[in-house]
Amino acid sequence: MEQLQNDLFLRACKRLPVERTPIWIMRQAGRYLPEYRAVRAKADFLTMCKTPELAAEVTIQPVDIIGVDAAIIFSDILVIPEAMGMSLQMHEGRGPVFDTPVRTEEQAGKLKKIDPYDDLKYVLDAISLTKKELNGRVPLIGFSGAPWTLLTYMVEGQGSKTFSNVKKLIYNNPELAHKLLDKLTDAVADYLSAQIEAGANAVQIFDTWAGILSPRDYLIFALKYVNQLIDKIKRNDEPIIYFPKGVHYRMRTTADCGADVIGIDWTIDMAKARDKIGSKVAIQGNLDPTVLYAEPGFIRREAKKVLESYGEGSGHIFNLGHGILPDVDPSHAKALVDFVKEKSGKYHTNKQKV
Repeated sequence: MEQLQNDLFLRACKRLPVERTPIWIMRQAGRYLPEYRAVRAKADFLTMCKTPELAAEVTIQPVDIIGVDAAIIFSDILVIPEAMGMSLQMHEGRGPVFDTPVRTEEQAGKLKKIDPYDDLKYVLDAISLTKKELNGRVPLIGFSGAPWTLLTYMVEGQGSKTFSNVKKLIYNNPELAHKLLDKLTDAVADYLSAQIEAGANAVQIFDTWAGILSPRDYLIFALKYVNQLIDKIKRNDEPIIYFPKGVHYRMRTTADCGADVIGIDWTIDMAKARDKIGSKVAIQGNLDPTVLYAEPGFIRREAKKVLESYGEGSGHIFNLGHGILPDVDPSHAKALVDFVKEKSGKYHTNKQKV
């Protein structure tokens, strides 16, 4: 078992006692950091993902610069559909675009079954290299998109306001939707198992578009496959985090999915979330990312509210309710991290509610 100098994040994931609340930030290895932009000036986004040395460099930057308690491998959730044979373009301003979305049986039939050790070897190499360079300072998180969220991008072909194409698919051809979701579940399970084997200390499943579904459809097209996925991941004691953005309902059902941690966004009250699911799972979140636009005094006051809302005891990983925004001042992110490190110890006394 590897010796970590800082294992607060892993202990909190398991709801074990900690001296203070651990903190990391979704999308922490990203455009808000000048050091990231300097690397990005030399290579496009996908080249960075596919070059282990560059991926490792930007993965470690936020550990050095803002002092987070965990690193998350620099990659993208859409590497899976790309590995299945879809042509992925990253457009500045527009985000990811698939030139030929998957909307028919024929298009679905052309998707190949992936072998992560071959098709996604560059991610596994990046994990191995990052682990070596981190040298046990903090844990490394691997990740993937959830089957539903990956399907949404594959069918829409790009970001969407209405999600009309994927909704048409699930209502007009649910058989095809389920066939694709089955295929994606197997791919994600193999991919996350391979990340753990390569050295990831924990993995996060991003279900960014879970909240576009009705409560009933969420159970049928999203949560069902997350349950299957978690069941299939090969792991020892590495924690699994599930982040279904926008899902305020079904919290108790969601907490039964097999994940060790449920991530919540900033539109859910932390105290209510803990009351509903805190006896089953750890909770990650949930500061509004836009709070980081405010001056540091305001950031500290809002962070204090999140800590107070969770209350005493372990099982809380401090994070934003979604990814950090690219035009945030890095000193504001550091002010948040420093505040949580300095002030969260008082919530972790011997009289813990764990």
